[in-house]
Formats: sequence, C-alpha cells, structure tokens
Amino acid sequence: MSVTPHPLLAVAEVPAVEPYLRTVGEVFRSFREQDSGCVSYGVHLPDGERWFVKEATTAAAQASLDRAWVFHRAVRHPVIVPQLHRIAVAGGRTATVMPWRHGESLYGPARARFRALPLASVLQAIDRVLDAHLAVEAAGMVAVDLYDGAFLYDFYGDALHLIDLDEYRPGPFALDEDRLPGSARFMAPEEWHRGARIDIRTTVYALGRSAHVLLDGGERCAWRGTAGQLAVVERATRDDPAERFAGVREFTDAWRAAV
Repeated sequence: MSVTPHPLLAVAEVPAVEPYLRTVGEVFRSFREQDSGCVSYGVHLPDGERWFVKEATTAAAQASLDRAWVFHRAVRHPVIVPQLHRIAVAGGRTATVMPWRHGESLYGPARARFRALPLASVLQAIDRVLDAHLAVEAAGMVAVDLYDGAFLYDFYGDALHLIDLDEYRPGPFALDEDRLPGSARFMAPEEWHRGARIDIRTTVYALGRSAHVLLDGGERCAWRGTAGQLAVVERATRDDPAERFAGVREFTDAWRAAV
C-alpha cells in the first residue's frame, strides 16, 4: 500500500507559499505585519493536524530564517517549538514548517492574565525557560532577541513554549553592528556597542530580565517572588558581565536554590 507524502513535511519546493497552503488545507490564521519581514500561517490539514509555516519575504528575513535553521539543528528541547522542515520557494527564499502550539504571546494583553496566575504556575513557567536555555548553553549557542514575545503560554494546558528564537547564534562573538536586534527591556548593556563581546553572560542577563518581568506584580511593579529570588535576578542583570553568573547553569542552580 502506497503512503501519501506529507503535504508540508515532504514537499521540497513550491512556486508560492500561501497559494500552495490553500490547496492542501485551511489557512486559519495569518501573521502579516511582522517586524521580522516574515509572513506566517496557521494551517489546518484534513487529517486534523495543525501546523505553523513561516515564510521569508525579504533578504534580511531570509538571513534570520537561515540562522534559525542552524540553531534548531543544534538545539532540541520540549519547550522550544522546533523547525522540522524547510521548503524552497521560487525566487530564492525559504519557508519553515513547525508544529502548531496553542497559546498566547505574553507580549501584550495576555501578560496581565499571566501575572494573575497562581505563583506556582509562574515559577513553573520560569523554570521551563531556564531548562530550555541549559540546552542552548550546552550547544554553544547564545540568546539574541529573547523577550516576552517569545513566550507562548497555553492558559488551558498551563504550559509555556518558546517561539521565534531566530536570532540565536553560536557564541561568543564580537558585535559587528551598532546594536543587536531585541527589546530594550531585555537587552544587556553590551548589546548596544559595536565590538562588544556577546557571550553566555549576555544570555544570563536576558534570562534574569525574563524572570523579573514574569514575576513582576503588574502596574505597581510589585515583586511576587522572595527576597532571595530578587537577589538572584539582580546579580544576573548587573551592567558589568563579570559580575553576573558565569553561565546559565550557575544562574539556574542559584535560582532553583532560592525557589
């Protein structure tokens, strides 16, 4: 008995992404106004599976997708939504195929809903972020452009996933531009200076900011954690990289001890 090739995981090349997706399933969501220069689609196939397809529409977006493809070949973790397949598109671009994950980005209105969750759920989410970055560290990669938009939270399944880690790259490296991409709320001081060293201590800074944002009480900035947890965050986010934790493992151990 012959097996029908998977319409997204087995196709090598298509003339155009969206028309092809509409021939194989229902495009139930589209994300067009993205700063990255990518256009993304949620696709519902006839067998009931849902998938996420991200297409590069500019040269810069293509460079980012290429970088992401390398990252996802090096790092696999249950929290990180994987890029499983890459489709060539006419014109020299590509599109990547990922499993669809239910949830809401914590960059926006969902952040207040998240902060209202029981403390145990918030701490579990932070621990998932840290555990994923232990895998990032083990692969010799560093975090770039980590911010709350990368946190996809499933309020019904009480689970956090990491998405859009397209700027992660091998480290350490010297910054060869005026600044790295990212949200100012999460960026370490060195990410703003050409020639600066970007390494795992930069990742520690981003993780410290992540823990602070997720545990902040809301409009009045009421810290929901303990004094010990706050001390760990404050060390992780010091301006001088040498004064931070030496790596994700050291930071995670200190955080878990404080929890």
